[in-house]
Formats: sequence, structure tokens, C-alpha cells
Amino acid sequence: MAKDKAEIKALIEELKKLKTDNMYLNDFYHTWKETDDEIMAVFKVAEILRGMRENNISTKVFDSGLGISIFRDNSTRTRFSFASACNLLGLEVQDLDEKLSQIAHGETVRETANMISFMADVIGIRDDMYIGKGHTYMKTVSEAVQEGFRDGVLEQRPTLVNLQCDIDHPTQSMADLLHVINYFGGVENLKGKKVAMTWAYSPSYGKPLSVPQGIIGLFTRFGMDVVLAHPEGYNVMEDVEKVASENAKKSGGSYKRVNSMAEAFKDADIVYPKSWAPFAVMEERTKLVEEGKFDELKELEKRCLANNAKFKDWTCTEELMKTTKDGKALYMHCLPADITGVSCKEGEVDASVFDRYLVPLYKEASFKPYIIAAMIFLAKFKDPSKKLTELLEAEVKRIK
Repeated sequence: MAKDKAEIKALIEELKKLKTDNMYLNDFYHTWKETDDEIMAVFKVAEILRGMRENNISTKVFDSGLGISIFRDNSTRTRFSFASACNLLGLEVQDLDEKLSQIAHGETVRETANMISFMADVIGIRDDMYIGKGHTYMKTVSEAVQEGFRDGVLEQRPTLVNLQCDIDHPTQSMADLLHVINYFGGVENLKGKKVAMTWAYSPSYGKPLSVPQGIIGLFTRFGMDVVLAHPEGYNVMEDVEKVASENAKKSGGSYKRVNSMAEAFKDADIVYPKSWAPFAVMEERTKLVEEGKFDELKELEKRCLANNAKFKDWTCTEELMKTTKDGKALYMHCLPADITGVSCKEGEVDASVFDRYLVPLYKEASFKPYIIAAMIFLAKFKDPSKKLTELLEAEVKRIK
């Protein structure tokens, strides 16, 4: 249900109480590097921007400027969410296709970063395929534009937003959590909810770790009981598990890892069955690509697919869903899901389960443009509440 102006004003008043100074002119990398206030500020601004759009109020705060997107992996939802977020704020989007740039002729990352940033206000990067590479690439771009701004090459320092790296997928996990907040009627209702973040079978082998890591790294901050389930050997990064454990202790929730999908699903309020590649495999894959050992890479893929096939029973079925809280757990997925009998012969989820949750899944995805826009907004305005109040009071019509 669309928020009215009074509800939007109330959200702005709540935003005023949050400390967001350190977000100004800064980048957004991993959710666990942001304070509780900063995380809540992203949620508040996202809800405010959505409310304004639902009320036909323009949120264009830029008269000109570019949002640069760099996708080093395929994307549908995140690509269009970034474009939608930039457009919502008044920025035009330009995609950097590395195959069509001078990168192919040896142009360095630092040079490219400055050349694309002359009139850019934000750079969104997705680089998630290789362990130790994605976040490192983002940091290199960030340092390059900071130097360009410092040395007078750039008139403004573009903000960098992590659209998915090898460690975290903050725009996804935050969109997921905002969906959960709305589904359960408020952040105050999350404490004690059981979340099953489980591995699920897929006929592919190289899916990134950043989604499950993003979920356990964020949901544990809200007093939830988070369970990570996967077959033996399908570990995620140890450092991220430590983050999840520490978050759970601080929030009054819990975090544990199990090797049973059934155990994770038992009495769960939320289930998130999703395939990912083992951390050790992703490390080996990265090394083989670096060394150009593509024949060995093919052998690695064969081994991994054969190992995956041992766990075809790790799938979200109607029977498993019946074991969740009152048999009505919220099913979640970042999409696209591997749907048994639809997109593949055997996959992550039964078609009947997926079909029953189509509307909630689409709602889950719909929060991402607003989350990204909120990240950009908070990095560009030192007093975000003041600017949002100005937009609300001006009430410029989006559709005239």
C-alpha cells in the first residue's frame, strides 16, 4: 500500500535521528562496514523515495551527471536496478563495455577510472566471479578517482557502489531485508525469526559466494536466528562467518552452521535455498584463470559438477516447506532460480513452490532500485533529511 505524505514526513523525522555524516562523499562496500544507523538510514531513504514516487512526486536531485555502470559479470535485475536508481535521481547511465574500451589496448584501471569520471556522480561495479579480485578492483577504482579529485582532474569525486563483489552483495541483501521488514510489518518484528540460508542443488558450478555471505552478514544484525546449511565442503569465507557470529551476539540473535537442509528448514520463518560454489573451489578457479590453465579449469568444472550431483536431494520441495513455521515460511531467492522441470531438469526449487511465491519474489526484487538510490543519495547530501523535505514540500509532479 502506497504511503501518504504524512507517513513520508514521519519517515523523514525518523531519518533525522540517525547519524549519517560518514556516508557523505563515501563509498558503499560491505554492509558490515556500515554502522547500525547507516544501515537503517539506507532503509529509511529507500522507503521515502519509494513513497514519493508512489505519490507522483519527482525525486530528481541532479540536473545533469552520469551514473557509470561496470558489469564484469552478466546481470538483469541489478543492471536495471542501477539504471532505475540513477534515473530516479536525475542521472543518466552509461555502461562501460570493457570489450569496446581502450582497456583491450592496455589502458590501466586507474586511467580508465579517471577517464570515465569527468562528469560522473556514481560508479556502480559488479565483479563477483573471482576470489580476491572483485573487491580489490573496486578499491583500486575508488583510490584512482580520489586521487583524480585531489589533484584537480575531476570536479567531483564519484561515489562507488558495490553492485556485487566476491565478498558481499549489499544491494541484494539490503533489498532482501527491506522486503522482510515490510512482510513482517516492521523491523521490531524480526527478533527471534528463524532464517534458513541453505545451499541448494544446481546443474552449474560457479555461482558466487556473495549472496549467502551477504545474508548471514546482514540478517544477524537484527536479532534473528540465522542458520547456514550446506553439504560438507561447501564452506563460505571464514571471515564472514565470524562477522555473522559477532553480529548475532550483539543483536541477541543467533548464528550456526549445519549440514542438513531439513534441520535448517525446521520451524523456519524464512527460507533462502540458493546454490553457491565452495570457497576452496572458487580459490582454485581464480588461480587457474590467472595462470591461463584453461584445460585444468575444464577439469575442475567436471569435478565440481560431479560433486554437486551427489546432493540433488538438496532442493526446496513442498514436503520441506511443510516443515517450516506453520508450513508458511517466506520463500526468498535473488533470482534467477534453477527451477526443477522449468529452467532445468533438477534444480534449487520445485516449480510448485516457486510459482506460489511469484508475487513475493517480485516484491523482493522491487526494493533493489530504491536501495541503490538511497545509497547514492546518502553519499551526495550531507543533510539528507533537509533535501528530502525540500522535495516533499516542492511536490514537483513526476508525471505532469
